[in-house]
Amino acid sequence: MFPGMNPRKMQQMMKQLGIQQVDIPATEVIIKSEGKDIIIRNPAVAKVNMMGQETFQISGEIEEREHAAVPEISDEDIKTVMEQAGVDRKAAQQALEEAEGDLAEAIVRLTKVQ
Repeated sequence: MFPGMNPRKMQQMMKQLGIQQVDIPATEVIIKSEGKDIIIRNPAVAKVNMMGQETFQISGEIEEREHAAVPEISDEDIKTVMEQAGVDRKAAQQALEEAEGDLAEAIVRLTKVQ
């Protein structure tokens, strides 16, 4: 934590201040957020308890991945495409996924194929 400081002395000082630290042997840490995932490889993870408040300190090799935009396809949309295009559920769902949730596009694609 502090360069040149004796780790044992540091532990004693932290204990006097009511701070407890436990190292966690992790191999990977993934933080999932709304738009992306943050992946930390080869992490050094420490769980710190300071006066009842638990926090985690994490360091390592950081990689960020964007989430692929997958449209939500409702059951009602699938039924609509099934009725309009005269296809089964699987075909309707696949067409909606390919059309990125656009009902009209999915129906047009399915009716052109027939």
